[in-house]
Amino acid sequence: MLALSRRTGESIVVDNDVEITILEIKGDQVKLGIKAPKSVPIYRKEIFAQIQEENMNAFAGEAGIEALKKIKK
Repeated sequence: MLALSRRTGESIVVDNDVEITILEIKGDQVKLGIKAPKSVPIYRKEIFAQIQEENMNAFAGEAGIEALKKIKK
């Protein structure tokens, strides 16, 4: 993991086309602004985990556990 220090108004760039800017810092919360192409999905981690779990459950119901094992390899 890369750890960076940034101040309000400062940014980092990821893969040439995603820019993350620190908008505000209040106590223990940081407000981020993210500029990215519309083709790049952006999720909060807890939402992303829920989506992955739902997809795995749906796939398991349709194709079975053996198919999931093949995909994970």
